[in-house]
Amino acid sequence: MNFIDEEIKRLKEVGLYNNIRTIESPQGAWIVVDGKKVLNLCSNNYLGLAGEKRLVDGAKKYMDMYGAGPGAVRSIAGTMSFHVELEKKISEFKQTEATLSLQSGFVANQAVIPSIVSAKEDAVFTDELNHASIIDGVRLSKAQRFIYKHNDPESLEEKLKEAKDVKNKLIITDGVFSMDGDIAPLKEICDLAEKYGAMTMVDDAHGEGVLGDHGRGIAHHLGVHGRIDFEVGTLSKAFGIVGGFVSGKQKVIDFLKQKARPFLFSSAVTPADAGASIEAINIMTESDERVKKLWENTNHFKAGMKKLGFDTGISETPITPVMLGEAHVAQEFSKKLFEKGIFAMSIGFPTVPRGKARIRVMISSSHSIEDLDFALKVFEETGKELNIIK
Repeated sequence: MNFIDEEIKRLKEVGLYNNIRTIESPQGAWIVVDGKKVLNLCSNNYLGLAGEKRLVDGAKKYMDMYGAGPGAVRSIAGTMSFHVELEKKISEFKQTEATLSLQSGFVANQAVIPSIVSAKEDAVFTDELNHASIIDGVRLSKAQRFIYKHNDPESLEEKLKEAKDVKNKLIITDGVFSMDGDIAPLKEICDLAEKYGAMTMVDDAHGEGVLGDHGRGIAHHLGVHGRIDFEVGTLSKAFGIVGGFVSGKQKVIDFLKQKARPFLFSSAVTPADAGASIEAINIMTESDERVKKLWENTNHFKAGMKKLGFDTGISETPITPVMLGEAHVAQEFSKKLFEKGIFAMSIGFPTVPRGKARIRVMISSSHSIEDLDFALKVFEETGKELNIIK
């Protein structure tokens, strides 16, 4: 096993070894990390729901009602009434016919892709910057793979022409790309899908709770709701809990209940997860104030970073990459931020391409303007210390 020692040594030498910090408090604007109180700028907790008391009470309520766990896979003896209630609640929120809840957003992609394009005669078309869970889902499929250039409808059309005689075709894209914060051109993708007889699948992990009416997601935001065949989502980001789902037509969900291996061969989410998720959806349905605050905070921080001279890439969402180039520079920047009271982790290869290391700042509705002004001040100090800005 010497190769393990050699690889760990190499990762440390090139600045790619990930020193994973421990959070010792509930998620929020300010958290305790490794014993230090810091401003949290790298959580996916977009709407501040992860520490919301209503969610905690919802989890307790459902544990009192249903116990600690389902005790079996969904397809045999593990489907409980709270699973059905959660799926109905998600469908109402997403305005779809039906939903299948799964253990995580990552798992949801493993459930859908190999089930829909399962034969070598099928074809899957995937954006080159799609999330790792999509990449792994495609790898599990026997279908022919066509990788098109990032957010490039012309490149996608070229690939569709290559496979014009294939019967079952599936186009897959992230809705919001998690590292750069840019948005997929869904209208153009749907147009091409209809032109070439392909199915469409969108992973909207970073769109739900962020885009669209009350945070219903990118399909609503871009006006293509009803044209997406498989809407995959997660409950671990804006919803603040854990779990995944796929929403769409009733026949799609009926099919996946017969074919999706994570549904058939792994136990489902717990009563506590479901109870908290249901309460999160209730909050999001009742009011869009958190979504509005999220965007107010996003616009304030991005404008401040631009004024300071930082490169924040091509982001169109609260995901704000602070582009630094080399991995060792990003690691040093992150270390200095932490020393000054800000928790914002560096991200390098293989999560992002070589030479495009960054600090990925994640804005939340739980931040105050004063929090963000403090962050801007510290970023300015650190940027000047490391000669990133003048």
